[in-house]
Amino acid sequence: MKEKEHQSIEWKESWQDEYLKWICGYANAYGGTIYIDTDDDGNVVGIDNARDLLERIPNKITDTMGIIADVNLLYKGELEYLQIIVDKYPSLISFRGKYYCRSGSTMREITGKELERALLKTQGRTWDGVPLPKL
Repeated sequence: MKEKEHQSIEWKESWQDEYLKWICGYANAYGGTIYIDTDDDGNVVGIDNARDLLERIPNKITDTMGIIADVNLLYKGELEYLQIIVDKYPSLISFRGKYYCRSGSTMREITGKELERALLKTQGRTWDGVPLPKL
């Protein structure tokens, strides 16, 4: 593989349900790809339960966020690994009631004014266009 991790690529040695936050963050940013069963240098380490995860991960994504991501089984020699491709979504996506966004090489929760601004942006609106009560 030998492509470096960056804003839209992550390598993970094994699947953890906490990576659903990353999927949410990619959907709210520019999209991205997560490779499961690769080390930090992008070398494939292989997976024993790839076929099980191939079924479970798409269901978890849809059940928790209501979105669809491509989950693909790939091979490097005899080793199997997974590729999860997440598209950018036009509306803000939440995971268990929280919103996440990929920023640079980090994943962070969107809260407060930043969340309000992001919600307005997905509606194509700005603060200038929001009616204020009693005005």
